Amino acid sequence: MTTTRRAFLRGASLGAGSLVLGPLVRRLEAQAAGRPAPRRFLFVVEGNGLPWKQIQPIGIERKREGERDRLVDLPIGDHALPRALEPLAPWKDRVTVVNGLSGRVCGGGHSNNFGALGVYDCRGGVGSSGAPEGETIDVALGKKLGGIFKQVGLGISDRAEHTVIYNCSAWENQKPMPTQCRPDLAYGSLFGSVAGGAAKQEFLARGNVLDFLREDLKRLEAGVAGPERAKLEAHVEAYEQMRDRHSRLNEIESSLRKHAPVVSDKYRSEVETDRLDAQFDLAAAALIGGLTNVVTVASGAGDPYFSVKFTGLGIDFGKHGIGHGGSYNGMTADQMSTTIRRFHFELIARLMKKLEAVPEGSGTMLDGTCVVYLSDAAEGHHSRCWEWPFVLVGTAGGALKAGRYVEVPYWGKKGHRTIGNLYATLLHAVGDRREHFGVKDPMLKDLDLSGPLPELLA
Repeated sequence: MTTTRRAFLRGASLGAGSLVLGPLVRRLEAQAAGRPAPRRFLFVVEGNGLPWKQIQPIGIERKREGERDRLVDLPIGDHALPRALEPLAPWKDRVTVVNGLSGRVCGGGHSNNFGALGVYDCRGGVGSSGAPEGETIDVALGKKLGGIFKQVGLGISDRAEHTVIYNCSAWENQKPMPTQCRPDLAYGSLFGSVAGGAAKQEFLARGNVLDFLREDLKRLEAGVAGPERAKLEAHVEAYEQMRDRHSRLNEIESSLRKHAPVVSDKYRSEVETDRLDAQFDLAAAALIGGLTNVVTVASGAGDPYFSVKFTGLGIDFGKHGIGHGGSYNGMTADQMSTTIRRFHFELIARLMKKLEAVPEGSGTMLDGTCVVYLSDAAEGHHSRCWEWPFVLVGTAGGALKAGRYVEVPYWGKKGHRTIGNLYATLLHAVGDRREHFGVKDPMLKDLDLSGPLPELLA
């Protein structure tokens, strides 16, 4: 029976409808061959630090820093979630809280910028996100998982007029990836091929421009040699990739048309909660529509973007001031911070519902997805990176354990692990067997920092 199904699917993938049906047929063929369904990751990076107390399951107590000398690995099923995480309650069996990891090599401060996902120190001074020193984990996963877009970066900054910023994701050394901060323009980039009006015209015009640029670059390339030729070859390759991506968007037009979000006023709103809501809509649509397998939503992440306000939540007070312990309209800094964090998990929960509604294999798209939530500032506004809390939601197709509370021994204690080990764990979940990701902490040379976290791998 299996052989017959495979043969049918191979035959079905040939024909006039192959461009439209190709992605669907390949997914069905993978299932018939017993291969796992696609795995996907959503990274949510919030600025201004994540105090561990705000994500601590109720009833699980933590010892003082110096007394944390043993691994803690507990199920959280019998424990209620704290207020910030309450929107995840329907999926508590998929939630894993990870505490105790360090990231000292990233430096600390208001933001670790690209280092938060890259595990290195790239801080460029006050008011600067610096330059990346290597690929970041979201992009590394995207390279492994493939897709028309290897990674899609969406988010909000502290200013509504920002269109694109470079703050937390990177392709490689000195090559940052963009974070698109205008939902209306991001919609055009992702779904312009099926949009109407100006977005459609812009998409068509972009294709024509790419064609002209590609031909001009090829002619110029033929007339130069040496280092200049190598630089031009890199440019030609980049434009070829952009043109190929543009063409592939046309190939999946039917899928995009089906899953493209409906553009509303929130896509052009100056209210940050509206813009972030719209970006999560786009993130869900990009995953469901097959545009990418990795999306990063950066919410006020990176220096100097962490001063964003959340007036849509009734908090007309910047997160920088919140980080310094300020109060506003009868609310303490912790109350404001928790309210803002809960809003992020409400958006995550809404996205999860959308994925859960899409059948895939014997389950849903949610089964193949893992959400990774963190702050680029580690544990606090003025972070030291001795602690770097994480919340994981999902198993990435059964590759990761879930429904756990995992706490590693404190920095310097035997058994301590870093965020580089966590990121290696995510890579192992998709078949990339790296022993570490990013830079190892040179102050922990007496500890074994190789390999993934076995407590998280299924």
